[in-house]
Amino acid sequence: MTTQSVFPSLRYRDAAAAIPWLVSTFGLTERAVYADADGVVRHAELGWADNIIMIGTSDQGTGAGWLYLTVANPDAHFASAVAAGARVVRELGDTEHGSREYTARDLEGNLWSFGTYLPA
Repeated sequence: MTTQSVFPSLRYRDAAAAIPWLVSTFGLTERAVYADADGVVRHAELGWADNIIMIGTSDQGTGAGWLYLTVANPDAHFASAVAAGARVVRELGDTEHGSREYTARDLEGNLWSFGTYLPA
């Protein structure tokens, strides 16, 4: 059971294709997938550590989200994501606020940043 109270949610034109891509490229885990009779994913829950990110299929408003996820080893995560085909839009580097991070686009244009920054 999660104590999370904010649930980031992204919409995709093809959530069924996004799920395995997010799992293999960024290391999220598939927790639950709910599809209609035509196989269209209406709601899915992907895990990141003890958190849940919700995704689903929509024919409007896709590709406009931006999420930041913390990682213990951004160098290893970056190498794994690049090897899996991630489109990096901001290279791995150190920031003025003490984080080490990078940003990549997913297969429908959403931005995913991974780094060591922990907001206080």
